[in-house]
Amino acid sequence: MDITHSIAANRGQFTQFLLQVFFVGALVGMTRTVLPALSESDFGLAAGAFATLASFVVIFGVIKATLNLLAGRFSDRYGRKRVLVAGWLFAIPVPFLLLIADAWGWVLLATVFLGINQGLAWSMALNSKLDLTHAHQRGLVNGANEFAGYGGVAVAGYLAAIAAEQLGARAGLFWFGLAVIILALALAIWMARDTLPWAHAQQKAQQQTRGNGKAPALRSGLGFFLHATWGNRSLLAINQAGLVEKFTDTIIWLFVPILLVTRGADLVTTGFLVGIYGVVWGAGQLITGPASDKLGRRGLITWGMWLCGAGVIAIVLTHSAWAWGLALAVTGVGMAMLYPTLGAAVADHCEPVERAGILGVYRFWRDFGYAVGALALGLVATLTGGIEAGFWFVGLSMALSGLWVALGLAPRDQDH
Repeated sequence: MDITHSIAANRGQFTQFLLQVFFVGALVGMTRTVLPALSESDFGLAAGAFATLASFVVIFGVIKATLNLLAGRFSDRYGRKRVLVAGWLFAIPVPFLLLIADAWGWVLLATVFLGINQGLAWSMALNSKLDLTHAHQRGLVNGANEFAGYGGVAVAGYLAAIAAEQLGARAGLFWFGLAVIILALALAIWMARDTLPWAHAQQKAQQQTRGNGKAPALRSGLGFFLHATWGNRSLLAINQAGLVEKFTDTIIWLFVPILLVTRGADLVTTGFLVGIYGVVWGAGQLITGPASDKLGRRGLITWGMWLCGAGVIAIVLTHSAWAWGLALAVTGVGMAMLYPTLGAAVADHCEPVERAGILGVYRFWRDFGYAVGALALGLVATLTGGIEAGFWFVGLSMALSGLWVALGLAPRDQDH
């Protein structure tokens, strides 16, 4: 086996894993406009049941966070490809459950399988690309990964809204989701290679560079989790920022479609507007990811957090399509600045042989932010009798979290 580390030397497999994360994004993206906007009319949810509406995002966050935590360790033991394929096998029930979903409980069950797919398949698509490439390409890799994934989210959100308008919500989600799963699973089985040998080669090269030839003592269990969570000041700052930034994505997913529809936008227009956020976020990461390799991580993360907070507040203060589009674009720019940079910052502070596991812990805390954010937004909406206060809650949370990063994240560890 020829093991060479670079994007150029592995362009075929790198492209395969970009396609994988695009399909993972597409599967969750198909739910973003349709489920919240049609939760009452098509999926049996009672009017004004904000906490119940938030439940599917809570479940998604808990399941995906837990699988993120396990995926890295599983892939170190069983290989990246097996975990990737398993992620797509778990996705198969999703479109069938949504097809029969005449009550919200079916949506919640589908969300369990959706979260498993996200936690396993997205994690492996990212880790595989990091295995194949150089350390100085981490920002670029994370940027390309998130561009593909959230490009899939944006495209699928718009196309699924059209499918729901033409075929009905359940049939539209069924056919769209089934096509995505079949194509992604086929590519994972027949085209993707296992990249674990590349990770082992990286570790060996790093040991030789240090001159001692010794592998680091590997942590396990609770000790590993605690180290990866707050083993140093920088990891703690990164993990809390990852958790809080999901508040922004949660409110875009949960409340923005409802807000726009109640203020006069139709479903397809809402899908298009929410898609602006995803497209700007995704495409922007092609710039911000590699920029963080040259400019450093801290400034991009901090200003990205603050820009997201401002964009979310602007959404609730405006009442026209062009203003919503601009506010969502601003929010997307902020996410593009912070999102790939956080992932690259994690990789700066870990050994190659531990990278999948430490990234798994970061991704656990990051995606647990879906659950925390959805619970908080559901509670705020219930207490205030409307969704508007949730936008102010998210804006303030992003501002404070960005300040923590500004004060707590150390410069990049050049040894890694």
